[in-house]
Amino acid sequence: MDSLDMFRKLAEYNRKFNESVYEVCGQLSEEERRRDMKAFFRSIHSTLNHILVADTIWLSRLNGRPLAITSLDQELHADFASLAHARKQTDEDLERTVANLRPEDIDGSITYRSILVNKESSSRRGRILMHVFNHQTHHRGQVTTLLSQLGHDVGVTDFIALVEPW
Repeated sequence: MDSLDMFRKLAEYNRKFNESVYEVCGQLSEEERRRDMKAFFRSIHSTLNHILVADTIWLSRLNGRPLAITSLDQELHADFASLAHARKQTDEDLERTVANLRPEDIDGSITYRSILVNKESSSRRGRILMHVFNHQTHHRGQVTTLLSQLGHDVGVTDFIALVEPW
């Protein structure tokens, strides 16, 4: 398996895992989604929003689009339906971005301005993509824990179970 195949499978996994999480979150009340459960981003809604914020930032950088986000906890969508719709569109954008990569793109660098420290940085596309997928998995794990505390199960979350073999 080459790195492009790996990134394509990670994008597929990302989409499928997000679909499962959002399906369960759609069954919650607004109060449950917004309840401060003492997580890093407080609530399920805020954690899902943060994942979307980070993905939007990185996709903007990867695709050379202007960036309108100024903080990692900026609320992009106050209502769950809009958040879920934006998540679906972002997953499609991520899959399309990865599908359009050529092998030589993986080692190409992207220069960007960091929101955290307000300075210019550079990273290779492959490293950025690994960060994007790892970041999502990390925070979705937090969401699944919060859902579990509310008595909800998203089902199987293992990469090997969600992605067709290659």
